[in-house]
Amino acid sequence: MIKFGEKVAGYDELMFNEREVRAAAGIVFLLAFMAFMNGFLTGNNEPTKLIVLVFLFDFFIRIFLSPKYAPSMVIGRWMVNNQKPEYTDAAPKRWAWGIGFSLAAIMFYLVVVNDIRGPINILTCALCLSLLFFEAVFGICAGCKIYNFFHKEKVKHCPGEVCDLSRGRDKIQILNLVQKTIFTLSILALLYLAFGGIIEFLIFGE
Repeated sequence: MIKFGEKVAGYDELMFNEREVRAAAGIVFLLAFMAFMNGFLTGNNEPTKLIVLVFLFDFFIRIFLSPKYAPSMVIGRWMVNNQKPEYTDAAPKRWAWGIGFSLAAIMFYLVVVNDIRGPINILTCALCLSLLFFEAVFGICAGCKIYNFFHKEKVKHCPGEVCDLSRGRDKIQILNLVQKTIFTLSILALLYLAFGGIIEFLIFGE
């Protein structure tokens, strides 16, 4: 029961289903984001304290017992169980979730134990949300990058073969000039709409 990853036919190492992992990250991100915004907008930190406890409990099970029994992973597996699994090495995820557990422990000490409010809370929570967001939406795992940095034996099985830098990109993955131009003009237009009024007020005073 207690092992980090699962045995899959055809693979020597213990593996995870990346779809399940990303689904779990999305679930945790959604709950944490709602709690964070509630505290930020209303000043009520009680939902944040609850989510910090849930977060800490979930990652404790992932690291010290078995990820397959963590509540978010159970829900993630259920949500994507009709999709074909995408296998990834289990070992690097321990590093990633170790970072998550550390951030949850810091938040537990600050928010739950001492009821501290301030920039340190916001920065810690923002970092945690960013890591979850990149994992869930883009499949970018910060812990996996750290794992490769400290280990000679690199990760063999990465989602989307992202670890294989020699693979190159397919034509459908390359941005052409029109796409880049439209994106740049969109950003410039957005910045103008956001800050144009402020600049005019500073220049003309009305």
